[in-house]
Amino acid sequence: MTTGRPIRLALVDDHKMLLGALTEWIRSAADDIELVIAVTSYPELLSHPEFPVDVALMDVDLKDGMPLAVRLAQIKPTGVKSVLMSSYSEPQRVREALASGALGYVPKSEDVAMIIKAIRAAARGESYISAELDLAINSGDIGGSPKLSAQERRVMALYGGGEPVKTVAYELGISEETAKSYLKRIREKYRVAGFDVGTKVALRKRAIQDGILLQTD
Repeated sequence: MTTGRPIRLALVDDHKMLLGALTEWIRSAADDIELVIAVTSYPELLSHPEFPVDVALMDVDLKDGMPLAVRLAQIKPTGVKSVLMSSYSEPQRVREALASGALGYVPKSEDVAMIIKAIRAAARGESYISAELDLAINSGDIGGSPKLSAQERRVMALYGGGEPVKTVAYELGISEETAKSYLKRIREKYRVAGFDVGTKVALRKRAIQDGILLQTD
């Protein structure tokens, strides 16, 4: 993976147990990443003799009373790339973090492989968020219906109206696999928006509620 020296990484999390676990995971999972700082607070990061580093992996919710935007604004001029991790993945929080200058955002529920990908992307100056978060931040506000493309709405209307996948594909001039992929994406968009449409009945009900399918009963 590496083309030269290892990526110098700082890890900041005020949960000491998680800090220790992440330290071990990262050291064992990636030989192109050198963890040189592991501290529990943002001031410790700034005052550490190894700072600045290439990438800082920071918990969003550090209990230091400092707004995230201020932290990111302070660290940016040093040339350090920021990747954030959090127990929460609300779309608005992710949008704010990325708008404030973070290059990556990963839920703590993800495995270490995704964290490694985010660190490597940040080191290259590229942004990285998981596919799930990408759907979430592009699916409207929490509590609201997700934004579907015109084709997704057609698939949802036909399938929710009782047609089998094969017929949906025929009606829209697409393959069965493509129709299935549309349904999978529709269900994922609704899931991250807080709605379970895993069954055909639930999907039909949601399609009616969102005006995609007219009530015919």
